[in-house]
Amino acid sequence: MLHAESLFLRSGKVRDLYAIDEDRLLLVASDRISAFDVVLPTPIPDKGRVLTGLSRFWFAETAAIVSNHLLATDPGTLPSALTAGPGIAEELRGRMMIGRRAEVLPVECVVRGYLSGSGWKEYRATGAVCGIPLPPGLRDSDRLATPIFTPAWKAPAGQHDENIPFARVATLISHELATAVREASLALYRHGAQVCERAGIILADTKFEFGIVAGDGAPLDRLILIDEVLTPDSSRFWDAATYEPGRPQASFDKQFVRDWLEQEPWDKTAPGPELPPDVIEGTRTRYAEAYERITGASFKRYLEEDVIAP
Repeated sequence: MLHAESLFLRSGKVRDLYAIDEDRLLLVASDRISAFDVVLPTPIPDKGRVLTGLSRFWFAETAAIVSNHLLATDPGTLPSALTAGPGIAEELRGRMMIGRRAEVLPVECVVRGYLSGSGWKEYRATGAVCGIPLPPGLRDSDRLATPIFTPAWKAPAGQHDENIPFARVATLISHELATAVREASLALYRHGAQVCERAGIILADTKFEFGIVAGDGAPLDRLILIDEVLTPDSSRFWDAATYEPGRPQASFDKQFVRDWLEQEPWDKTAPGPELPPDVIEGTRTRYAEAYERITGASFKRYLEEDVIAP
């Protein structure tokens, strides 16, 4: 997309990062999709714009809970070295964020309000999730009495993240910071769940990432929310109208892709299989519906005008 090789930093599973200057980064959300820690060969059209539009919505919604990295979203504010070339600025529109640079904490801050996914598997094996004991007799997709903080250690590229107890988080980033990110994550989840509930969506679980910006003062005072927030890539969204505990739920996230992959003869190593047209379209439809129901805005208008509005 961009040809400013000297400014390129790295590519993640979905985002490409560029250095604008010593204080700012450009994050570009691609249409790549990953599952089981493998980037699949088939993109999902407009997926990057769903992730960016929803993140922009949530960063504004949650700014009073915790500061975040978002500074701007207009390609016109970028250095010319990043937008030189036909069509680049237009391609960036709706899928880019300019964010503050930060030292990324090596922990994914997962909050679960419902028992599902790896949490359900761990509960069946141990009766607990990340060292937190849960009542016996819970079913797949049951709502928990209270949301729980179940962090994961960020494994090196190509390896699976590892669920870890809170005590391990404290050893990784200090007890003070671990407590702060736990409280911020739980507050973000509670607010997000309330907003989603009004849209007829259950926020089953989600993950947040935090960083420390450069400057004077204690790290706790420089803590910010980074990357993406409460998107179909980082969250498990269920339709409240069809929710029924005791079984897996239909979702507005990439579980639709995971479910198809589970039926394929694939060993979950790269390269993954090509997605068929119906899975591509079904995934795009689910992502766009999540955007519209949560924000109350038109995704078509976002694509055309780069505004989050009805």
